[in-house]
Amino acid sequence: MTIYDEDELPIIALENVSKSYASETKALQDVSLRILKGEFVFIVGSSGSGKSTLIKLMLKEVEPTIGKVYVNGKELTRLRRGQVPAFRRTLGIVFQDFRLLKDRTVFENVAFAQQVIGAGKHEILKKVPDILATVGLIEKAEAYPKELSGGEQQRVALARALVNRPSILLADEPTGNLDPKNSWEIMSLLEEINRNGTTVVIVTHNREIVDRMKKRVVTMKKGIVVSDEKKGGYSYEKN
Repeated sequence: MTIYDEDELPIIALENVSKSYASETKALQDVSLRILKGEFVFIVGSSGSGKSTLIKLMLKEVEPTIGKVYVNGKELTRLRRGQVPAFRRTLGIVFQDFRLLKDRTVFENVAFAQQVIGAGKHEILKKVPDILATVGLIEKAEAYPKELSGGEQQRVALARALVNRPSILLADEPTGNLDPKNSWEIMSLLEEINRNGTTVVIVTHNREIVDRMKKRVVTMKKGIVVSDEKKGGYSYEKN
């Protein structure tokens, strides 16, 4: 299923992908999906619908049982194990549980993403404050995660994901642990990031956010894409 012309080159593509686990559970069944550069896409569905498996495939955390997955022009099944870390560093990744380093400051948490790619001290001292200013945390640079609210911790996670200027940001339930006010602040940041050219793909259960933002919505049910709307809503229960 696709809502785009075949001559448009996707930045993410799944071609007839199925995924079964050892328990013989079919997480995905013959899924084809194209996401273009610069899109903002929600992936929604009930628990067990396969949406988190989609993200894991895009990260090469799991392999498709059948089919092909392309991200940033790379066919992921062809990547050797030693190439996977470098591939993942081209993506921005945000999770529900923040995954911050508790013994490092906000600045050090974000700088770590730069150090991993071999950035020099001068570059780190320039880029980290810039991205902290973007997410509204420049005054918290020397604070530790335990001193921050949940919304602030997710902003740090966003800054860390974005400091290397990835072309794609993948977010798995980024507002799952946040109150409504902080959730909307995070979504506003993600929308701004998208306007600046980053492709944003978000897995979420947050019905209100999906319905109000009117972005592209891919709805999953029992491992199948049941709808794909350019300006959709949270409608999986209707399918």
